[in-house]
Amino acid sequence: MKERIREMRRQNGLTQAELAIKLGISASAVGMYEQGRREPDHEILRRMASVFHCSIDYLVGAPEGRELDRMIDDFTRTLKDYEGLMFHGKPVTESERKRIVDAIRVAAAVAAPEVKKNV
Repeated sequence: MKERIREMRRQNGLTQAELAIKLGISASAVGMYEQGRREPDHEILRRMASVFHCSIDYLVGAPEGRELDRMIDDFTRTLKDYEGLMFHGKPVTESERKRIVDAIRVAAAVAAPEVKKNV
């Protein structure tokens, strides 16, 4: 998990101090998470997943077999980072980007409900 937190922080272009501010914790706590000296509780993991636009499972390094979740997480980051994104000639807002990803997650859960139950 420590490597994943560091990797995601860096991919999002954040320092430990900047991530700490977004999470409402100290920079030293972020450092301890990245060093493996401390583990974030569920609430902090939830906040991290929100900041990084990924699942908690991805952050904690869930076992293989979560390929679709990872693809959706990667797509989420791509949407977030893509400047000037348009849909039918109109700019896509941050709120609309989030709704697009949420719709994809719902569609995946509806299309493959048994997969979610078995994970």
